[in-house]
Amino acid sequence: MSIVYNAPVEDYLFLLHDVIGPLAPHAIGDLSRDDTRQVLEQAARFFEEVWAPLDGPGDEAGCRLENGAVKTPPGYKAGHAAQCEAGWNSVSAPEAYGGAGLPDSIGQAVREFSASACNSLGLYTGLTSGAHATIRRTGDDWMLQHIVPRMVKGEWAGTMCLTEPHCGTDLRLMKTRAVPQADGTWCLSGTKIFISGGDQDLSENVIHLVLAKVPDENGRIVEDLSTVKLFLVSKLSLDTVTGALRGANGVTVTGIERKMGLKGSATCTLAFENARAYPLQESREATGAARKSSAGMSGMFDMMNSARLGTGLQALSSANRAYGHAAQYARERLAGRAAKAADRTGGAADPIVVHPDVRRLLLKQASFIEGARALGLYVRALLDEPDEARRPQQAAFASLLTPVVKAFFSDRSFESANDAMQLMGGHGYIRENGVEQLVRDARIFQLYEGANGVQALDLVLRKLSSYEGRPFAEFLAMLDATTREVQDQKELRPYADALNAAALEARDCASWFRESSRDAYDVGGSSHDFLTMLGILACAWMWLRIAYVAKTLLPQAENRAFFERKLALARYWFERELPVVFALGQRVRTGSECLMTLPAEQF
Repeated sequence: MSIVYNAPVEDYLFLLHDVIGPLAPHAIGDLSRDDTRQVLEQAARFFEEVWAPLDGPGDEAGCRLENGAVKTPPGYKAGHAAQCEAGWNSVSAPEAYGGAGLPDSIGQAVREFSASACNSLGLYTGLTSGAHATIRRTGDDWMLQHIVPRMVKGEWAGTMCLTEPHCGTDLRLMKTRAVPQADGTWCLSGTKIFISGGDQDLSENVIHLVLAKVPDENGRIVEDLSTVKLFLVSKLSLDTVTGALRGANGVTVTGIERKMGLKGSATCTLAFENARAYPLQESREATGAARKSSAGMSGMFDMMNSARLGTGLQALSSANRAYGHAAQYARERLAGRAAKAADRTGGAADPIVVHPDVRRLLLKQASFIEGARALGLYVRALLDEPDEARRPQQAAFASLLTPVVKAFFSDRSFESANDAMQLMGGHGYIRENGVEQLVRDARIFQLYEGANGVQALDLVLRKLSSYEGRPFAEFLAMLDATTREVQDQKELRPYADALNAAALEARDCASWFRESSRDAYDVGGSSHDFLTMLGILACAWMWLRIAYVAKTLLPQAENRAFFERKLALARYWFERELPVVFALGQRVRTGSECLMTLPAEQF
């Protein structure tokens, strides 16, 4: 079976111009539908033809470490160069730094195409984009002049260096240190692990964004977050006046991981030994307003939140390609007879797509992928709000949904990739057909950027109560507004009623967490179920909007099958997925007692 990747151009056109665009017009800017189509079709052609063929061979070859330098799989260097030459690595980067300056919703579509085509290769570009975005917000002027344009062009790459051998999420335990020098620079030493793209042969230089602890005013290092700061460390020494590269800067690759998946993405252990480092400051507006000198945490959180959204999208991309494999297999594979004679082909066996359980697996995958794609675009639009007065409110709303995008997307994407394998049976389990690799690749996204249990705790402990609970109240208000908007479509009223009921269940569970009688372990015991509940609910909201638009456009549509398919997927989500919210609500209210009664020594 010959399987190819087909980028979802039509779906993005529909979402951008018909579903998300009316909610957030800035998501498409001044682009006409024809403009958007032209950009997306060109991007799709590039990633389908140039990158997708690199995915399987890259997994087979993996990366290797030779004389302290990482070598990426054959074809990666040419693929990266071709992407940079075409400008797909910088399609939504600001024009002032050499990018195309298109809305970041277009950039998100391109990022999905690249990640579905070859997720390992796409990671290098994604990390670089996130790093130069952080530098644009927090960097000194010389960095904006000499570093960012080279990263936008793809000549230099970027990484995020947080995790250490003895600690991950708990930053208080970090041992990496940075000490100020007389010339205004800092001397940074320590070890970082699990650094994606920590070294490679695709670019001339790598810019590392590194978390380190600094001495307090008494010269002491204390074990709290007040001493954690974010630094820029170049792999090669930089002349800050000219931007010229000078030589080694105390950054050494001491090893690369032998991993379950994403084998074309080099995951490195980096040793920093008296490396020259430059502090990054508090985030600033694009106007160039003065930054505070107490730099550190805001830039780090900006970078981490961007990475979490990117992780959700990368997970979705693996699931989407796995679904493409499974759907093609289901249409072509002959086995068994349709239960109804009218659906039989007349041959010795029928395509397995006629069987209800096969359809269950396909609908489960497709309804998640396409609903989540819409939700991811909406969150991206929130973050790109151009109205300064509305920007803090929209950013707070996006912050509420960020752990949902990261954790719910990655949980369900791994499940979707496994469902694709299940559908294909033994043909899915063997390497030649590609799904086995996608299952392995998808698994890491539940661990990246804070494991999903941490995301759930963040949602309940911080996001629910942030800004006095207004983002969560606004989320429920948006759902309510959509249910009222669709009332003129009689067929959608049951969906609206079901969404309202599920929203009330989520509201009640949020209130349950705030009860004074809660046990100290209850949040940890129930937060994952609550996050999953919000993921299902948010996708149902998107599906109600999609269904409403599809019903509206269907009578005059040339491509009726596209909209009829959307309505079928929406029906599946409301009939098979949304009811799970109530079971999750029951689980939330059980709290932690059943989890904590078994003595630790009995595990």
